[in-house]
Amino acid sequence: MQKLDIQIAVEAEGWAGEDELEHLAGRVLEAAAEYLRREEDQPFPGMPIEVSLVFSDDEQVRAINAEWRGQDKPTNVLSFPAFPLVPGGKPGPMLGDIIVARETVEREAAELDKSFTDHLTHLMVHGFLHLFGYDHMVVEEAERMESLETRILASLGLSDPYAG
Repeated sequence: MQKLDIQIAVEAEGWAGEDELEHLAGRVLEAAAEYLRREEDQPFPGMPIEVSLVFSDDEQVRAINAEWRGQDKPTNVLSFPAFPLVPGGKPGPMLGDIIVARETVEREAAELDKSFTDHLTHLMVHGFLHLFGYDHMVVEEAERMESLETRILASLGLSDPYAG
């Protein structure tokens, strides 16, 4: 059963086509949702929950980051839950928004010697977990979130992004 209704918006130049991004997002986020359901007993409502992905650029993400987080700089991914959720809590019909900055993802992928798609996949999983209430502000939460990211990415055939 499909757990997600994924909405895509491409709001900047340089991204792959919308169909390609939609296919990637569907594969990645559905795998993450299935992993959470199966391994973390994450409940899901009977109907697919809506999550939006905005494929943006550094300029737009910098402005959003400054407005909502008080940090006047771009970042790789921002997540905005529609409603507060704690890990294991049942989401409503709207999960939230994930916004990705293309230039930062490209720069980081090159620095990490990873493909753009592999790094983007990691960031989509990272942002998705934030929508479910996972965070990395304290050591214990960060370890839990990183472990989940690593296991979800392994289920997609990707290596541990935190190794080394």
